[in-house]
Amino acid sequence: MANQHLIFITSCAAGDDSAITVFNLDTKSGALKQLNRCTDIGSPFFIALSPNRKFLYSTHTPGDFEGETGYVAAFAIRGEGGELHKLNQQPANGLTTCYVDVDPSGKAVVVANYSSGSVGSYSVKSDGSLGKMACFIQHDGASMVDRSRQEAAHAHCAVVSPNGKHMFACDLGIDQVLGYALDAESAQLTPLDQRYVRTIGGAGPRHLTYHSQGGYVYANNELANSVNVYNYNENTGMLVESQVISTLPDDFGGDSHTADVKVTPDGRYLYCTNRGHDSITIYRIDEDGILAMVDIQSSLGNLPQNLAITPNGKLLLCANMHGINAAPEGGNVVVFRIDEASGKLSATNKPVEVVQPSCIMIA
Repeated sequence: MANQHLIFITSCAAGDDSAITVFNLDTKSGALKQLNRCTDIGSPFFIALSPNRKFLYSTHTPGDFEGETGYVAAFAIRGEGGELHKLNQQPANGLTTCYVDVDPSGKAVVVANYSSGSVGSYSVKSDGSLGKMACFIQHDGASMVDRSRQEAAHAHCAVVSPNGKHMFACDLGIDQVLGYALDAESAQLTPLDQRYVRTIGGAGPRHLTYHSQGGYVYANNELANSVNVYNYNENTGMLVESQVISTLPDDFGGDSHTADVKVTPDGRYLYCTNRGHDSITIYRIDEDGILAMVDIQSSLGNLPQNLAITPNGKLLLCANMHGINAAPEGGNVVVFRIDEASGKLSATNKPVEVVQPSCIMIA
């Protein structure tokens, strides 16, 4: 339907609050209307949609972030209301399963385990369900610059490239962005010739995204509150750092950590969330991929966790999670309109209360 999108939002919470909630987004008004809730998965943290928008994959991430092996569940999306019907689930072979992505062909799913510092991949069956894990890779080492957070490897994302050739994983614990070749037919991951690029010690890389027009990769550093810009060779997968830029005001002295980073479909703007400063940093992207800060605006909630941008590039959605296992008050999703001329944000409506929203996907 024109001007309408299905929106899937996870609530990584305990008990009855744990759910994937489906909303309708009216792109003209920016209004969100709840359609239904799926509670057939505990503690869903991160989700991904298949390219044909028929299937959704979700991580199970226990709220205590330790002790329990995570898994990835596959769901079929049915009807105009986007009802989720669980197909199956497969173990992630690690702790704190925090990220899932699907390759452009829809044949392979990749996953990252934060606490145990590993990545893996699955083949996708013809009905959208997941096969057994096809490949598992354990990261090794420890940066130890931040001894409380970098005592071991902590893979924080696994993101497939738009051409499907590569998968990059940010590892917060070892200050590396690791690169893999992806064979979607077999769901095999093979380390690239350039196995990784290092960040500044103690940076703690978390998430990354690709420039929508190609040629550049952007990774936000959770601990250093910065964004790394890389020139990206789409054939070889080589990354070459070209810039590191702060996400915070020069005069801010409080505690804050970045969470998510997204680029508009036209490739003109990049957005990064700051948890603690509770803001969204806006950058203009120049022709050479370099970032110039435009503004830092309030996220209108506590601990902005995740961002999503509509395919037309006109709206940005922000999930203010309010913290793991926190009281639900303060958890909300805000729909912002993106000013085409400046990239600045303006809220379309009042924030929509959602219990501990951790990830947003737009169908």
